Amino acid sequence: MTARPVTQADYDRVRELHGQGLSRNEIGRTIGRSGRTISRLAQELGLSFERSGATAKATEARKADGAARRAQLHVDALQAAQKLMAQMFAPALVYNFGGRENDYNSTMLEEPPFADKRNIANAIQALAGTALKLAEYDKAAGSDDEKGMLLELRDQLRAARDQARFTDGG
Repeated sequence: MTARPVTQADYDRVRELHGQGLSRNEIGRTIGRSGRTISRLAQELGLSFERSGATAKATEARKADGAARRAQLHVDALQAAQKLMAQMFAPALVYNFGGRENDYNSTMLEEPPFADKRNIANAIQALAGTALKLAEYDKAAGSDDEKGMLLELRDQLRAARDQARFTDGG
């Protein structure tokens, strides 16, 4: 069985159907040609079947959604770090249960004990580090001033943690 010769009508039909957004295989079924023939004709006509339509739009939408979620996580991490920073120097209720009767004892301190401050500082450092990584990932998030401020906050937290370890004997 010999292959049917390609005609000008085939070229015209490929151009028309491609313009309607049909895929290579859909065009082939419509005009009774193989996908390979349609690819060759499209290439000769300067047409492409790259997946740039709906797939590209969906991919871009997913990227935009991811960037928006990262931006929200960045903001949330910074807000949580600020909230924890305030707890570092706020009055703290210290309590325990103990003794033969498993009594509850509590006292109010001007600030949390050093061990608690160290744990708070570690949590703040983790949140600030997360915020920095998110900002670096998107490159467009934040100015140099913001990044510098976060780096300074990180350094201060490390120093506070180290001081708490030294004072606490840990």
